[in-house]
Amino acid sequence: MARIIIVTPAAAGSRTGNRHTAGRWAAMLRSAGHRVAIATGWTGEHCDLLIALHAERSHASVRRYRDAHPHGPLVVVLTGTDLYRDLPGSAKARESLALADRIIVLQPEARKALPKKLRAKVRVVFQSSDTRLKQAPPKHPFRIAVVGHLRKVKDPFRTVRALSHLDGDYEVVQLGGALDPKTAPVARAWMKREPRYRWLGSLPHASALHWIARSHLLVVSSVMEGGANVICEAARIGTPVLASRVPGNVGMLGPNYPGYYRLFNEKSLARLIEKSRNEPFYEKLRSKLLKRKKHFAPAAERRALLHLVQETKA
Repeated sequence: MARIIIVTPAAAGSRTGNRHTAGRWAAMLRSAGHRVAIATGWTGEHCDLLIALHAERSHASVRRYRDAHPHGPLVVVLTGTDLYRDLPGSAKARESLALADRIIVLQPEARKALPKKLRAKVRVVFQSSDTRLKQAPPKHPFRIAVVGHLRKVKDPFRTVRALSHLDGDYEVVQLGGALDPKTAPVARAWMKREPRYRWLGSLPHASALHWIARSHLLVVSSVMEGGANVICEAARIGTPVLASRVPGNVGMLGPNYPGYYRLFNEKSLARLIEKSRNEPFYEKLRSKLLKRKKHFAPAAERRALLHLVQETKA
């Protein structure tokens, strides 16, 4: 069995998606007998395989490892900011991909963002959720969950903005820490202005899952996404998703999913929320999401990950 190091820029205790991914993958690899360590950087420790999350922010580790081990197995995992923000202008991110033996993306649309010469290295590993919660929203109000740290890339206040175009018993519950400190005062101001909005801040993962289960809808309003794990969780729970039409969301939900709205457009989102109160449309969302559920099963993610490790080490 292999000694594997997973490098992520997210420190221990962080509630970011990268840290959750690293922890989940470590558990899956350990269950297959591999010895796995998670670190914020590679500093020369022995390993049979290095997996680096984030092409730009883990570049120093990728470069050091490749200099020390010219033929050592190396996998780079692309995040949303890598794909849709950093790659065009970041020589570091591009070098990380050039040095990698394999490139992991979290949804199939990501391939299109890469130069053709790199696509043969690409493998898709959908993230998963092992939650056993089932959707059980209240009769009233019609609750909409927004789950993700408050930062510009998440367009965090698009859903509460949509409330100004909606009448009735709606409630928006927003979870996530103010990673951008400027967002906390904005969230508090919205709570004073809009009684149907609550910002609960950063909560433990289990609490976030319970809020998704107790909501009628989950909104994913991101400007860019590598492959939002919260979509996996909603699909496993059975809570329909409304999402900005960006490649990362389309890759997770499929091109024919009916729950997309125009990015940065709260009127488009409001129309979709209102339409979701119509039972036939709501059931269509649920049915389409159910068909994606199998992609987000832990067994499927574990199988794809173990196959990649075997392929890279061969």
